[in-house]
Amino acid sequence: MRNCRQLLTHSLTQQRCYSIKNKHSFAFSIPVISPQNPSLQSHIRVKRSVLAHLLQLRVADSSERVSGSNQVHAQIIVSGLESDTFLSNVLLKNYSIGNDLVGARKLFDRMSERNMISWSSLVSMYTQHGYSREAFLVFIWFLKGSNGRPDDYILSSVLCACGQLREDNAGEQIHSFVTKSGFDRDAYVGTSLMNFYAKNGSIDEAKLVFDGLVVKTAVTWTTIITGYVKSGRSDVLLNLFNQMKEIDIVYDKYLLSSVLSACSMLKFVKGGKQIHAYVLRRGMEMDVSVVNVLIDFYAKCARVKKARRIFDEIKVQNIVSWTTMIAGYMQNSFDREAMKLFTEMTRFGWKPDDFACSSVLTSCGSVEALEQGRQVHAYSIKVNLESDNFVKNCLVDMYANCDSLTDARGVFDIMAGRNVVSYNAMMEGYSKQEKLSQALDLFHEMRLGFVPPGLLTFVSLLGLSSSVFSLELSKQLHGLIFKYGFFIDVFVGSALIDAYSKCSSIKDARLVFNEMNEKDIAVWNAMLLGYTQQLENEEALKLCLELQLSRQRPNEFTFATLITAASNLASLKPGQQFHNHLLKMGLHFDPFVVSALIDMYAKCGSFEDAYKTFGSTIWKDVACWNSMIFSNAHHGEPKKALLLFKEMTKEGLKPNYVTFVGVLSACSHAGLIEDGLCHFESMAGFGIEPGIEHYASVVSLLGRAGKLYEARDFIEKMPIKPAAAVWRSLLNACRIFGNVELGRYAAEMAISTDPMDSSSYTLLSNIFAYNSMWADVKTVRKIMDLDGVMKEPGYSWIEVNN
Repeated sequence: MRNCRQLLTHSLTQQRCYSIKNKHSFAFSIPVISPQNPSLQSHIRVKRSVLAHLLQLRVADSSERVSGSNQVHAQIIVSGLESDTFLSNVLLKNYSIGNDLVGARKLFDRMSERNMISWSSLVSMYTQHGYSREAFLVFIWFLKGSNGRPDDYILSSVLCACGQLREDNAGEQIHSFVTKSGFDRDAYVGTSLMNFYAKNGSIDEAKLVFDGLVVKTAVTWTTIITGYVKSGRSDVLLNLFNQMKEIDIVYDKYLLSSVLSACSMLKFVKGGKQIHAYVLRRGMEMDVSVVNVLIDFYAKCARVKKARRIFDEIKVQNIVSWTTMIAGYMQNSFDREAMKLFTEMTRFGWKPDDFACSSVLTSCGSVEALEQGRQVHAYSIKVNLESDNFVKNCLVDMYANCDSLTDARGVFDIMAGRNVVSYNAMMEGYSKQEKLSQALDLFHEMRLGFVPPGLLTFVSLLGLSSSVFSLELSKQLHGLIFKYGFFIDVFVGSALIDAYSKCSSIKDARLVFNEMNEKDIAVWNAMLLGYTQQLENEEALKLCLELQLSRQRPNEFTFATLITAASNLASLKPGQQFHNHLLKMGLHFDPFVVSALIDMYAKCGSFEDAYKTFGSTIWKDVACWNSMIFSNAHHGEPKKALLLFKEMTKEGLKPNYVTFVGVLSACSHAGLIEDGLCHFESMAGFGIEPGIEHYASVVSLLGRAGKLYEARDFIEKMPIKPAAAVWRSLLNACRIFGNVELGRYAAEMAISTDPMDSSSYTLLSNIFAYNSMWADVKTVRKIMDLDGVMKEPGYSWIEVNN
């Protein structure tokens, strides 16, 4: 006994020396006891205990753990305890924790005796480190070479490995073995089986396993609920949660978080509120992780104020709380609030992570807050977040949205690992500014760099091709979409329809529309808008009948487009029907729709309904006022149009570019030269730069008053190049007053600017005809024939049987 006490004292002294003097290495020695010692067995037990104790010492650093384990392993061999299964199992665990899988496998292969813990440890080690196939092969080896019966731990580990392998066949084989072994009703193994099926997308099989379990733990419930969340079957999940409330299960934070995530996906506000109330009613202590999920739930369900109230009530916030709230503001377009909260976060000493920076950069881009975006960029460099690709992509997007393409390209060029998101963000920036060549160069570089384009790549490029009206490019992109094997989904389909429509290829647009198996309301809207833009208004109304037979619910954009089609046809009855539908659906308050309705009633000659619609609108935006001003200006009520303009400015609304086109047109029709010129001069005070339409209106104003030469001088002093429309305004005035000389000059200027427009030739021909200059009339028509200019024929229509 004296020798045993000496050994223990020596070992404990060595341990104390290790912990105090050298905490970076295992420095110890175990005295070797001679076999002649009469107390050999007792001494061996003491050595075994000491060695096991040393192996179980906690060491944070993995390399130190492996080094220490190697030293203890050496002492085990020297002490003749290499065949001790218990010590070998503890060593296996240490090698696994220290990430030394090679050392663990060598030890396992040398073991003279292996028990269930040995096999379980090796299978678990391979599974935990992602070597799923090795884990599965070890389990098969165990079944063939061992007489032992598998336990729940090894079965759970191998099922986890099968889940990582994503091989249904392997998992189903293990399932069969589990059933034969009688573990199919074990809660631990059953939960692993459920997890395997859920990860492989077989949630129905997971539910069958769940239903077969006699005992269901909180972990079991959490697993099946999480599986339904990941599979998108959140409706079933909530039914499960209601069943769970009827039995005595302790709700943990993981379970509550899973159910709240399901409510977020479904936008099921009532369900989330019930869970929130349940937690409060039970007096459960709110874990900060559950509170963060609650914030996320309310934010995703557009209850931002409620989310902020919960955020403010948190006693101890963490980095996730701040990041979730900032992301919630950003997702709901409360971009100013997101930026403000980000500033508060840094002021209180928190260090925003990559998620917070990405969210606030998106908000900066949305409101074009370039300076704040630069500050976040500087912060990301300071805390070494700039290397994060997610942050870099958001930086490119932010700079592009702020029209700072030089900065966007600067960030893009220094990116080490560019992906499809990086290229999309940069191309979207070029698309916004209609820089076709730069966007296509980048697309070419992307393909050469073996970065496969995504659907959003093509959506961005199609938007660019439609903005520059390039039919050839649209067709090439359409071909590439098929070449890359992409299915025409709702986003790409809408973009293709829009591109073909704007490029005046409405038949191709309809072919794309017809070929799409799935159509959401955005696709229908794109096709309706395409018909309206190309003045195929009757086709738009026919398509509306097809829409009514589909399951899609029209929205305010649908009705605005259809009302525009009715106004283009000057057809009152369909317009009134659309108005009735709007009233039934509660969409008649939308300012965009109201503007379309006013325009439709005015064009159909129903001014009483136009005024009634305008007067019944609670909130009138600039577009509503513009519609009324235009309607009066173009339908013989210019003075009313000018009175409306005065009312609009009195109510504090700032007129825009379109407003002044209407005002100047009203002055032109009323012959109010001084007022018209005053309004033209006042545009600069509102920060509006005059455009072609404004100059043409002033020329028309002067021309209608007979001041033809003043109108000519006004055109020649324009700071921008006069368009053909400006010269045609003067030409029309010359036609009214029969001024041949100036009319000939105006016609020459208009034709030189737009040689294929027939209206200039027609106006000049009418001037000659009015003055009986028939030879000149004949000459004009001959020039038109030689140049291939076709006079657009006039047409009219009547409505018969709808």
